[in-house]
Amino acid sequence: MPSMIERVKRFARSPQGRRTTEQVRRAAADPRRRAQAQRLLGRLRGGRR
Repeated sequence: MPSMIERVKRFARSPQGRRTTEQVRRAAADPRRRAQAQRLLGRLRGGRR
């Protein structure tokens, strides 16, 4: 049975994995999405303020 890392590597090399990677890159380049992700991470790290 392949390890989890091997499964992730295999997915990343697949056409679907490449599409997903490209979508994530485009979303990360968008300033609105980046701010949204920062707020989410801040909430997860620090709880409510």
